[in-house]
Amino acid sequence: MQEADFVAFDADQAKIGQLLFFDPILSGNRNIACATCHHPELGSGDGLSLGIGEGGEGLGRDRTPGQGAAKIVKRIPRNAPALWNLGAREIDVLFHDGRLSVSRIYDNGFDSPAQEWLPEGLDSILAAQALFPMTAEFEMAGNPKENQIAGAVYDRIDNVWPIVAKRVRVIPEYADMFVAAFDDVDQALDIDITHIANALAAFETQEFTSFDSPFDAYLNGDQTALNADQKAGMDLFYGKAECSSCHSGQLMSDQKFHALMLPHFGPGKTRQWDPIVRDVGRMGASDRLEDAYKFRTPALRNVALTAPYGHNGAYADLEAMVRHHLNPRAGFEAWSADHAVLPEVPWLAKADFLAFQDARERERLSARADIDTIELTDREVSQVVAFLHALTGTESIKGRLGIPEKVPSGLEVPK
Repeated sequence: MQEADFVAFDADQAKIGQLLFFDPILSGNRNIACATCHHPELGSGDGLSLGIGEGGEGLGRDRTPGQGAAKIVKRIPRNAPALWNLGAREIDVLFHDGRLSVSRIYDNGFDSPAQEWLPEGLDSILAAQALFPMTAEFEMAGNPKENQIAGAVYDRIDNVWPIVAKRVRVIPEYADMFVAAFDDVDQALDIDITHIANALAAFETQEFTSFDSPFDAYLNGDQTALNADQKAGMDLFYGKAECSSCHSGQLMSDQKFHALMLPHFGPGKTRQWDPIVRDVGRMGASDRLEDAYKFRTPALRNVALTAPYGHNGAYADLEAMVRHHLNPRAGFEAWSADHAVLPEVPWLAKADFLAFQDARERERLSARADIDTIELTDREVSQVVAFLHALTGTESIKGRLGIPEKVPSGLEVPK
């Protein structure tokens, strides 16, 4: 990979994006930022299987579900995806179920949950993605009774974004930065949600672009960059273990959807009006039966930093996730709750694993697997894991802009 493989960004816009990424001003109750669930010190995730969103307190494994009227009423349905290399030009689909994709179906350039109400002027699919957590009740918006943003979601999704934009542009420091960074912004009133989304995408592209791992050095001709086990693991990855059947190309992802027979827990995401608590994956977005329980193949650079693994963080350990791939049915049948990283939420405890105990849903889920059983020795498994560790960046993982000491809103920076 090289710089030309990524969407170009403006450094001044990225600086604005850095501040916004860490600023809770974008959330309904001004209490959670993008960085809360995608923190640089947590591999651009949150370290949890299923996140604790709006109403929670703290970061990572220390995050608590809040208290009193502000406490969470459910977990985030899916694992917070890592942000590494999402600014790559070849990416044309995002989210675990692919509900956002580059498309001509609407005049705005994307097929998304916002349909024709997605604003025009977005520079990339990453900018489009940045808009949706702001509209999600349990992620950033909050309860409709609590604030104007959350209430607007229930009217129509695009009613949220002008409110967010107004919050930002009335802060003089932000207004001055936008005027300086964007050619089409001459005054504060010109700032709209597309400028905010494009700034966020510029920051994420700058901060989380990473292709300076030992593996990348090896690809660039340094034969000493990988040790013996890593080289053996690379040979297995592209050979006997068949990992590259899905984890292919520059990003080590085919950008497609596959069923892995991962166990279900938590609230899940399914089709509208579905009475069963479950997660049907790609089918929820495509409404095609053949897409049931399929999820998007994640890219693998820095994978050792992004635990837990799977669309719902079913495995906290990288080796355990590799072993599940080798024998999905055995992994499914042997899986237990202690593989997951779920902060205790007493009022949700009974519901967390209710769907996993549903015999019929277990049967449906375990009937779908797109990968075959592969036999590897323990030594070979450890070699594959060693290779996956060789995908970790060096200087790039230290960040470029980093975590700001403060943000223009004056709200607390998550750190």
